[in-house]
Amino acid sequence: MTVFFRHSKHLLASLALFSVLGMMLAMRPTPTAMERVMTRGELVVMTRPSNTTYYQDQHGYTGMEYELAKGFADSLGVELRMLESDDPSYIRYAIRKGTADMAAAGLVATAERSESLHFTTDYQKVDSLVVRRLDTPRIRGMEDLTGKRVAVAAGSSHAELLVKAQLENPGLEFQEVEEASPEQLLALVEDGQVDYTLIHSNNYSLQRALWPELIADYTAATDMPLAWAFNPKDDQSLYLAAQRYLTQAKANGTTAKLEDRFYGHVEQFNLYAARSFIRHLEDRLPRYEELFRKAEGNSGFDWRLLAALAYQESLWDPGAISPTGVKGLMMLTNDTARQMGISDRTDPAQSILAGADYLRHTHDRIPARIPEPSRTWMALAAYNVGFGHLEDARVLTQSQGGNPDNWQDVKQRLPMLANPAYAGQLRYGNARGGQAVIYVRHIRRYYDLLVWAENSRRRDDTLIALN
Repeated sequence: MTVFFRHSKHLLASLALFSVLGMMLAMRPTPTAMERVMTRGELVVMTRPSNTTYYQDQHGYTGMEYELAKGFADSLGVELRMLESDDPSYIRYAIRKGTADMAAAGLVATAERSESLHFTTDYQKVDSLVVRRLDTPRIRGMEDLTGKRVAVAAGSSHAELLVKAQLENPGLEFQEVEEASPEQLLALVEDGQVDYTLIHSNNYSLQRALWPELIADYTAATDMPLAWAFNPKDDQSLYLAAQRYLTQAKANGTTAKLEDRFYGHVEQFNLYAARSFIRHLEDRLPRYEELFRKAEGNSGFDWRLLAALAYQESLWDPGAISPTGVKGLMMLTNDTARQMGISDRTDPAQSILAGADYLRHTHDRIPARIPEPSRTWMALAAYNVGFGHLEDARVLTQSQGGNPDNWQDVKQRLPMLANPAYAGQLRYGNARGGQAVIYVRHIRRYYDLLVWAENSRRRDDTLIALN
């Protein structure tokens, strides 16, 4: 009994100690959402890979959502880590589960989603468009989809729209495709597997040139707010910080500048030009792709940027020649050819490698302090109009209170180089600077299309299977 009593005293003491520790742990406050981010030193964001949200180009990861999220992480003084998913339902689940701190995935803040997610103020508004083939009957109301083959991404805001439309049109049926990207849905429509799909207007404006046989001429919903999403069960510390950041981004022009950066170079659609691009993408580019890739290794430029430059110059025609005598895929002058040490401007290999080297030479002359992508856009402008004329435009920009190291500001002054009123301020004389702005805009457009084409049906014949 004595031994048992001694052990019992130790047991009681241990239980008392555990009880005190338990009470102390219970009394310790749970870290706030902001504290978890700051302690971790990292903001974890769920996103959806897309040309409107998050993708990779020659300068690394970019996209409207990425740049906004990166700006928010920088404002907090932490690193940004992106997690990807094509499934809107999983993105919502991951936020509620705590896998990520927030979602920046081009999510529309619908009433249904707001029941399970806490949305910020919107940073952009989009419309929901119905897409069809040009040979498919045009619809004038959602009731016209009754009896038609319609497919949308599972768990998307488009699916919610169609569910609501079914209340007034019980015969309307549609299929929800799991983890379907907009590109895959557009491919289903183009290939005739379905008659219609729905797409957001911002995505459509960027994608349309890749799908010239498709058209979106009916708007199912307007002014749908895109917003960031948070776990409603969390405290509001991180959410309120995001609200403040987005409000400030709107007020100081950050959001507008990003919209101009990602959508400002998208031109009015031209069906003939789009059909020509797709035809050349499939027929001509494969002949020279390896040469562009080799030039990437030599120059450090993304091969798709070099291909976009060549398409703007020659439509990938090695025999192209202009009235002024420039020739070849990269349309080099005699002086540039001699400077780059090549003998035959019409030889594809010589032309591509020389053009890439010349762009690198021009890029290296641009002050290193100028950040990307502005430095590359300025190098392309100089490739077209000449380095001296670019410098004149930068001087004009600075004298007028703009930022000479920012392409958005400089491109506004380039057309002034042709205005006689500014002749006295130009060291290198008048020039067709407005043409250089259009030139860069076209190359940016072709480059974006080539980047997205690699991630779409255009460079991969594998289609998603419909159930």
